[in-house]
Amino acid sequence: MSEPTLYDHDRAAYSREGLARLVLADHATEVADSAAGLVGTRNDVDTGLAGRVSQARQLIELAERTLNSAVVYEVERGSSWAQIAAYLGVSAEQARERHTPDVHAWNSAWTSAFEEPYRLDETGRKRMPQLPTAAYDPNWACTQLDRWAFLRHVGIDDRQAVSAGLVMVDTVDEPVPAENGS
Repeated sequence: MSEPTLYDHDRAAYSREGLARLVLADHATEVADSAAGLVGTRNDVDTGLAGRVSQARQLIELAERTLNSAVVYEVERGSSWAQIAAYLGVSAEQARERHTPDVHAWNSAWTSAFEEPYRLDETGRKRMPQLPTAAYDPNWACTQLDRWAFLRHVGIDDRQAVSAGLVMVDTVDEPVPAENGS
């Protein structure tokens, strides 16, 4: 076991569902900010030819990552593969096959995050959090996401549009993730 981190206590207050929702919110802000970069036209002359295609492709990649986070969140909150599949327009088996690696990665990161909060990067020199940043340091994420939502009038004049609805450990029994297709 490695040394405890400053964020272990904070993280322990959030349910797995709450942390998964923070990760989803964080990824969604990246999609929104990336999409916003495609709206303005004033700097088009400064963008190389096909540069906007590059931005749009990056937007798709961010959206796919957000979709994966949404599936993990839905599994954490108890959605079945059939329910998830209905919104993806595929069979439950196809949804499970496509997204099980994401669920397994989340579960693996979750399982090891308190025992070994960091892993070494490919160089073996830099420590990287096991969990996505929003789940690793949830209090910071809540502050940032609440501010992001407030400034963009998500939940009009709600300074806690993100953090107020999160499921905390004290308010829910931790469910076992539905990996068996329940």
